[in-house]
Amino acid sequence: MAVLFFLFVLGTGNFAMHKAVMESGHPAIQGSRAAFDKATGGWGGYALEYVILVAAMSFAHQGFAFAIGAYIGYTLLNAGAAWILLSGRR
Repeated sequence: MAVLFFLFVLGTGNFAMHKAVMESGHPAIQGSRAAFDKATGGWGGYALEYVILVAAMSFAHQGFAFAIGAYIGYTLLNAGAAWILLSGRR
């Protein structure tokens, strides 16, 4: 049960990073965001984050420890990308 809570907390962080990057106005995001929002109505990115979180929690609940490590890695990659984009390094 603690693992699911941990993944949920990581998922909350991923949603927050996603929102911050999407609202940053960074030129690298704006072009892809326009096309993605047109195709999905603006909620596609959040839906994708949700599906990834639910899949990780489901696999972890079923005993697949790899899902925990994979989601931690995914979160670290998201954090690194968000930091690069939001810190103005690119």
